[in-house]
Amino acid sequence: MPTSRAATVLGYLAGFALLFLVWHLAAVFLVRSALFPPPWPVFARAFVLIEDNILQEQIVASMRRILQGFLIGSACGIPIGLAIGSFRPVRMLLEPWTEFFRFIPAVAMITVAVIWFGIGEESKVFLIAYTTIFVVIISTAAGVGAVGRDKIRAAQCLGASRLQVFALVALPATVPYILTGMRLAMANAFVTIVAAELVASNDGLGKLLWDARLFMQIEDIFVALISLGLLGFLTDRVFRLLIRAFAGRFNPTM
Repeated sequence: MPTSRAATVLGYLAGFALLFLVWHLAAVFLVRSALFPPPWPVFARAFVLIEDNILQEQIVASMRRILQGFLIGSACGIPIGLAIGSFRPVRMLLEPWTEFFRFIPAVAMITVAVIWFGIGEESKVFLIAYTTIFVVIISTAAGVGAVGRDKIRAAQCLGASRLQVFALVALPATVPYILTGMRLAMANAFVTIVAAELVASNDGLGKLLWDARLFMQIEDIFVALISLGLLGFLTDRVFRLLIRAFAGRFNPTM
């Protein structure tokens, strides 16, 4: 492992250690309430849930829904964003729709999702796709608009067709913007999954949170919150690595 990467990992570990230290001090010396336990009872409860295979099942259920909705939303959002950024008539037609719907939060669409798709998996996947698609559209369209005109003119001077300019110049330069939009959309997906799983769900981290609230199992609440945070953190690191790799290759200005 290179020295810089090792230093980054050590920095992350130090940051988490500081977080848990502050949590412990606050719970022991400031709050002193059963509603705000220190870290060690929460970790002990997490090990129990892991031994019983409960936590793994909830994580798998939530991540399955997140990935399904995220992939559907991204697969729809990328071509729409490319079309909006590339063609003025398409932009004039679809941009108002995008701006209209992106300000309606996914939580507000829960009732609509249940009416349309019922209380099964489809409604939860729909909500994740809904919260994903508009962020990806906007970021992708912005990436197309940010492509350097000098690069396009240079390709045209070399005899490249319009399709070749798009495939070999515009699209590669847009990839970092697409990945950035997907990164932001993934954060939205983690926010939405909790609300989605509160609607008649049999499993998932949102369901774990709901049951823990009903039975006042405070440690379970914190286990679910920490699991969401860690999963989101790891997913975000993957996107950061991808963005850095593609930006360095296709768009060094990012």
